[in-house]
Amino acid sequence: MAVGLRHDFERMAQWIPAASQVLDLGCGDGELLRFLREWRGIKISYGVEIDERNVLRCLQNGINVIQSDLDAGLSMFEDQSFDVVILSQTIQAVRHTESIVSEMLRVGREVIVSFPNFGHWSHRLQIALGRMPVSDRLPYDWHNTPNIHLCTMVDFEQFCADRQIKILDCCALNQGKPQKFLPNMFATLAVYRLCKASG
Repeated sequence: MAVGLRHDFERMAQWIPAASQVLDLGCGDGELLRFLREWRGIKISYGVEIDERNVLRCLQNGINVIQSDLDAGLSMFEDQSFDVVILSQTIQAVRHTESIVSEMLRVGREVIVSFPNFGHWSHRLQIALGRMPVSDRLPYDWHNTPNIHLCTMVDFEQFCADRQIKILDCCALNQGKPQKFLPNMFATLAVYRLCKASG
């Protein structure tokens, strides 16, 4: 993995076939799309980003970007217009979680979602000690956090099961390394590959 890249990028890239058409929601400065273009040969990709400064950085880096609020939906895209739609460490900050996941499954054949795992033991300990958790993956205090829907891996898997969303693959990471033992307790970051359940 290239120095400085987030650990979930490499896992996502392994799940995306070369030359796929990719949509990255909440794409920031386009770092993930740039990585996919160089590492996987992605040719047609778009990012959606609300922050004006990040939109400018995307354009400067040759990334196709649309400035929009994810909570407004994805009506600008037709059904199944992308091979893969990505929501990377952003799901906890959107207001309408169910709506955005539904829209992702509408416009993409597959969906990749990553998020900080609120079930990590250090978060549980901080709550037990009477404090809202602060960590590398959740670096904000309760009063200035953009995160409004924190969840654990178990929560997310139940969310998918309740909505007939098929989990194709899952990778739990702790400090960038796969966490196989009790992932909901020891993983700091979860990455899921999803699609609509058939039938």
